[in-house]
Amino acid sequence: MQLWDEELESYRPEAQKLSEEMPFDQFRLADPNFGDPLAYAKEHRELLISFEADPSPMAEDSAIAGPAGDIPVRLFVPEEPKAMYLHIHGGGWYLGRPQMSDPDNEHLATNHGLAVLSVDYRLAPEHPYPAANDDCEAAAAWMLENGPQLWGTDKMFIGGESAGGHLAASTLLRVRDRLGAIDRVLGANLVAGMYDFRGTPSMFDNGGRPDVLDTESILTILEFFIPNMSEEQRRNPDLSPLFADLSGLPSCLVSAGATDHLADDACFLATRMAAAETPVELALYPDSPHGFTSFPSEMANAHKRRIDTWLASILS
Repeated sequence: MQLWDEELESYRPEAQKLSEEMPFDQFRLADPNFGDPLAYAKEHRELLISFEADPSPMAEDSAIAGPAGDIPVRLFVPEEPKAMYLHIHGGGWYLGRPQMSDPDNEHLATNHGLAVLSVDYRLAPEHPYPAANDDCEAAAAWMLENGPQLWGTDKMFIGGESAGGHLAASTLLRVRDRLGAIDRVLGANLVAGMYDFRGTPSMFDNGGRPDVLDTESILTILEFFIPNMSEEQRRNPDLSPLFADLSGLPSCLVSAGATDHLADDACFLATRMAAAETPVELALYPDSPHGFTSFPSEMANAHKRRIDTWLASILS
């Protein structure tokens, strides 16, 4: 079975070179034996902010009601929205904010006519599971209720990257099971998420290839998000979408780099979706680590084009 085409194959030398040269160590948890999880999280939040692009002039900051108070959100609204897009940022559930995705969210609004709401959900370790999931569900419910009046559309997409990919999958299932509105979701764009919190094979061993993630760091991050949770508890479908009923869902684009420690999560989720007869596409990118989509590379450009094509096909 061929998992990528000749175009992606031609980008492999550049991808390999970038992975070998990328200073991944500066992004990792340098010492997993930290003494103060909150202090460590705050330090990494400040580091990630330093890598953000310039803020989009199109973005508007607002807030919506959530289960524990107001939730900050960042909006990108075109003149005549065709549909809505709930965006959920990455950052390992303990760092990150909507601003880090301004360029991509502006692109969704200007190139596809989508009214984008990027949700600034509560972060671990201050707010472990299910706080982030609850905030994302609240954002989806708010869009479904207010979108028709504000933006003239009752249809939406859900998407996210890394931790946001996981939260997007969880939110998709909650829209179906709790909100009863899966018919209003056009599709889900799930990028490099974790879908089995017990850990898939690649999480423990990606063949020693360069990656921003490593097993030790992932296990540490999980203690922020799901502290002291047993293996049985980690099989909860609300936490681990791989264990959910995956039937009756809209079109899903499931993406990951082939050398990502979470590559197996994408492969397993897409396979189970296909077996449940959910329309799904698996996009796997060779020699590409976690977070490759933010690299200045042909592989990242190909990923963006794949999303554009997928969105355009649904909107048409």
